[in-house]
Amino acid sequence: MARARRGGPLVWLTESRNGLGLIFMLPAAVFLICFLTYPLGLGVWLAFTDTKIGRAGIFIGLENFTWLSEDRVFWLSVFNTFFYTLIASVLKFALGLWLALILNENLPFKNFFRAVILLPWVVPTVLSALAFWWIFDSQFSIISWVLMKWGMIDAPINFLGEPWNARFSVIAANVWRGIPFVAISLLAGLQTIPQSLNEAAALDGATSWQRFRRITLPLLTPIIAVVMTFSVLFTFTDFQLIYVLTRGGPVNATHLMATLSFQRAIPGGQLGEGAAIAVAMIPFLLAAILFSFFGLQRRRWQQGGGD
Repeated sequence: MARARRGGPLVWLTESRNGLGLIFMLPAAVFLICFLTYPLGLGVWLAFTDTKIGRAGIFIGLENFTWLSEDRVFWLSVFNTFFYTLIASVLKFALGLWLALILNENLPFKNFFRAVILLPWVVPTVLSALAFWWIFDSQFSIISWVLMKWGMIDAPINFLGEPWNARFSVIAANVWRGIPFVAISLLAGLQTIPQSLNEAAALDGATSWQRFRRITLPLLTPIIAVVMTFSVLFTFTDFQLIYVLTRGGPVNATHLMATLSFQRAIPGGQLGEGAAIAVAMIPFLLAAILFSFFGLQRRRWQQGGGD
């Protein structure tokens, strides 16, 4: 305080720890305000207006949300979003954890396999979607060709032309892309668990399943909470994969809330309605973040604190 009084605010900013911290954080704060806070606030405002492309709207309150509550396509997209997120997240967690446990063992060339497993994650989503678009093609699908060769089916499977086939097809593509993220993140968590705990339990006669259930899984819970929160957020807001593969079809069977919001806002020109659909996603995203927060609280007992 005495230094600030002698030299003024400029000296305090350049010489004090708090002032330098404020200076260094300022660019990030400006970036977040310009590219995150402002678009989010604008989107929320548009959700309460009847704005269209090329015409400024007026405030209409909850009219967009009231209209959406009676829109069957919107409720179908809500169902699709939750079904897609639930099935894909469960499969990614189960397969990712299984893969992480395998990669945590002393395998030959394990570093090579750890690098290779990241390929589905680092490949651009659009390229992955185009590859799956060919794999699921109604006439030239390699899956249909193999099954017909083995005599298991008589005609090609219409993967993307039937509602339920399309739903499971896009889930399969999402799981293929998401497993590496879950596996590598959980592998990093597994390597932080002291090996001495498992060795002591093995000496006491604990089986591998008991060691996993009593030692590995509890210590891995905070990591699982964070990883699955990000996985759920990525899956819930998925857009590129669905849009390239099906564009929400057939008959809106694969429309997620994100793709329906885009379709209503940009090609459809109803910016207010599209923004309302996007705003309707916020409570579910907040719920996923709270899940991560409460999962992180488990770290307290690991660090010697109360539960």
